[in-house]
Amino acid sequence: MYIGRFVVVGPGLGAYRVSSRSFPNRRIVDREGTLTVGPTPEAPETDNPYVSYNCLREAGGGVVLGNGSHVDPIAEKVDLGYPARDALVTALLALDFEKDDYDTPRIAGFVTADAAWIGIVRRDALLVDRAEEPTLVATYEEDRPRAFDFAAETATEAATEAYDLDFEHAVCAAAARVTDDGVETAVENGD
Repeated sequence: MYIGRFVVVGPGLGAYRVSSRSFPNRRIVDREGTLTVGPTPEAPETDNPYVSYNCLREAGGGVVLGNGSHVDPIAEKVDLGYPARDALVTALLALDFEKDDYDTPRIAGFVTADAAWIGIVRRDALLVDRAEEPTLVATYEEDRPRAFDFAAETATEAATEAYDLDFEHAVCAAAARVTDDGVETAVENGD
C-alpha cells in the first residue's frame, strides 16, 4: 500500500520517512544537527517547492519531524516557549495543506524525552493529538493519527525500521531518540 510520507512518534522516539512515486531521487543529509531532505546529484532538476525541506530539527529539548517547510516554524515556536500542541496547530494552520496536484497534507510530530505530539492538516481537517504510545500519521490512506506497532529503541533502529516498513516506494528515513541527556539522530538513505 502507498501511504506517502509518514511520521511515527512516541515519548522519546520519532521517525520520518520519505516515500515517493514522483520524486524518488532524494536523500537526507545532516546539516549540523538539522536533517534535510534534498535531491541526489543524479536527480533531474525541478522547481517543485515541496522536494527539499528540513525534515527533523532540534527544538526545546526535543525534535520536530515533518514533511515540509512547516518543520522550521514549529521548531521556532517551540524555542519561543509555545506549548508543543500550540506550536503544531499554529504552523499547520498557517501553512495549510500543500497546494500541489494532490492537496498533499502536511504532517508533523514533536518528541521530548517523556512526551510526544502528532498532527496533520488536510483539505478537510486539522488534527493534533498527544501520542502516549507510538503513533503514525501519513499523507495518504493513514491520514488520521493512530497507534502503531513500532519496536525501535535507538535512533538508528528507528530510521531503519521506518525505512523497512512494508509501505510502497521507500526513499529515505530520519529518526531521533530523545533522552534527558540529549538528542541522537540517524539517517537511512537506502544505500
